[in-house]
Amino acid sequence: MNKKVLVVDDDPDVRSFVVTVLEENDYIPIVARDGIEGLEMIKQQHPDLVILDVLMPRGSGIRLYRHLKTDETLKNLPVIMFTGIALRSFLKSQKALDEFKGGQIPMPDIYLEKPVEPEELVQAIQKKIG
Repeated sequence: MNKKVLVVDDDPDVRSFVVTVLEENDYIPIVARDGIEGLEMIKQQHPDLVILDVLMPRGSGIRLYRHLKTDETLKNLPVIMFTGIALRSFLKSQKALDEFKGGQIPMPDIYLEKPVEPEELVQAIQKKIG
């Protein structure tokens, strides 16, 4: 059975790129345009993996990532951060949320900074879900 991968990104070109890579490698792509829609899709579609952008106008990836890692039913869902934001900036934003809400959120297992070659994205996906 093919595995479902949710792509959460506000950029249509990035979504198209990732969907193409997923389809060419026999994964089933699911698409969301922001973190709010992404959370809805996670609850409805139960993907095997989430590929998540950081900065989006409605429902940031940082907040969605935090929600996933603090929700008992979702915390084991693999997440690949796929973004144009440097890891250092992500960590600063995450630290600010930690200080605001209390409690530390685990680092993303895989953090890919755009642009990424298709092969690099496939390797990251395979590392997380085969």
